[in-house]
Amino acid sequence: MRHRIALTLLLLAPFVTACGNDAEPSSSADEPAATTGTDSSAAEPGGCEQVEAPAPKPDGGQKKPAEKLAPGKTYEVTIETNCGAFTIRLDQKTSPATTASFVSLARKGFFDGTVFHRIVPGFVIQGGDPTGSGMGGPGYSTVDKPPADAAYTEGVVAMAKTAQEAPGTSGSQFYVVTGADAGLPPEYALLGKVSEGLDVVRAIGELGDPATEQPLQPVVIQKATVSES
Repeated sequence: MRHRIALTLLLLAPFVTACGNDAEPSSSADEPAATTGTDSSAAEPGGCEQVEAPAPKPDGGQKKPAEKLAPGKTYEVTIETNCGAFTIRLDQKTSPATTASFVSLARKGFFDGTVFHRIVPGFVIQGGDPTGSGMGGPGYSTVDKPPADAAYTEGVVAMAKTAQEAPGTSGSQFYVVTGADAGLPPEYALLGKVSEGLDVVRAIGELGDPATEQPLQPVVIQKATVSES
């Protein structure tokens, strides 16, 4: 049985067969539980520092970028978390609108102080929602229809969408595949692939409850930094 990946409450059903628009990288709809009275310098068994879940940020309110990224450059976004850092090399050739949007949001600090609100061991880790509820976004969407042979394998980073949205639609919620092959149809805009820190992604991927798809402890994006070369 396979999981859905979408921006709807339906995605809390953890073992629904993926087919057509119903199969979407999902963000979980429950808020991540905050820790209380913890020492931020202490480390959890998984290697993460104990931190409190941040307060939700406002939903929407962002402006869609008008320009694409420079075609002759390579862009990477480093995601620093309380569990370590990993870097995404963006695939602007396949997804020009998606990558331009992600870079714009990262440079504005949109992702800073948000959480991975959905963690499904052996499947995906998902974040990018300012509200932490699994239902938020930047207030606009982009569309980059993925190629028919798109494969969502370990380390691939793609965007979540609702079942009602067209293939390749995205806002700000993204997911990183932690299983060998997520078995998803080519409906999710390809953001890029993890170029460094896959071990960190794997460690975060073990910090979810398979039954609820909720994180077992807060995993916070402390900062997203864009580099270009």
